[in-house]
Amino acid sequence: MAGPELGLRFQRCFLPARQLRSFPWLTILHPLCVKYPLSARYRRCFLTELIKKHESATAEPLDELYDALAAILNEEESTHCYKHYLLPAGECVTLSESVAVISEGTTGLITWEAALHLAEWALQNPSGFRNRTVLELGSGIGFTGIAICKTCNPKTYIFSDYHHRVLQQLKENICLNGFVLEPEAAQQIHLESEGQKAEGANHQNPKVIVAELEWGSVTEKQLLALQPDVIIAADVVYDPEIIGALVGLLQQFSTSRADRKPPEVYIASTVRNPDTYHLFQAQLDKAGIGWQIIPAHSNRVFLCDVQPNVTILQLFI
Repeated sequence: MAGPELGLRFQRCFLPARQLRSFPWLTILHPLCVKYPLSARYRRCFLTELIKKHESATAEPLDELYDALAAILNEEESTHCYKHYLLPAGECVTLSESVAVISEGTTGLITWEAALHLAEWALQNPSGFRNRTVLELGSGIGFTGIAICKTCNPKTYIFSDYHHRVLQQLKENICLNGFVLEPEAAQQIHLESEGQKAEGANHQNPKVIVAELEWGSVTEKQLLALQPDVIIAADVVYDPEIIGALVGLLQQFSTSRADRKPPEVYIASTVRNPDTYHLFQAQLDKAGIGWQIIPAHSNRVFLCDVQPNVTILQLFI
């Protein structure tokens, strides 16, 4: 069993371009990497380290390794690359991501650790999403939502963000992973409540919508159109200046639910600045929104370079 387990662990680190501390004889010629290549910088580092390990073993030189490295040395670094995240059942989430943390005026063009953490929790709790309408706030480039759509069988999944470039990349990634977007999704969300109630529990392809949503200026009409059963978000509690708008939006959902029960809300946060995180909790208390910490899960599916301090809050609105 050690061999297959080692190979799977390697792929879970290599395909999303994570740091490798050890690896078996597997190369960048993986079919996913050939079709959707990782960053040139990562591939150069990987092959350089692989050649060093091969030479230290006093093995016969492998021309294929040197040829592959020579080809990459002449390759220009792009502003974007692909990363691949393996799901437990064997499927993969493939994303086009920025190679820089901040690009085009936003931090929303990469996948952050809280998104991985929230997706892991969702994969362990699929019944919370099955046959339900899910709204994700601050979807970024789409990792969490795509993972949930592929594994948890929601009825409808509404991705949302505000930055125009993030929305563009989000739509491209959704389509890259085989989902078909609803036409003019932001204007037609209200159709969700009409003619969709008869869909069976075995529906394999959720209705996927991308909505432009600015938290501070959401209209009553938009809220009534959305009507989610579940609201989730990852890494949205990072700036004190936007916490008020986030909490205000959640308050609006609690008062505009018509005859429906309030949605379940789950917010995953990497606690980088404790003061900012405590401000969020204080704002929730002030708004009368209850909260509790979801116990940490132990099953790590998406391996991170560094174990982040991530917490998931369940909110009661």
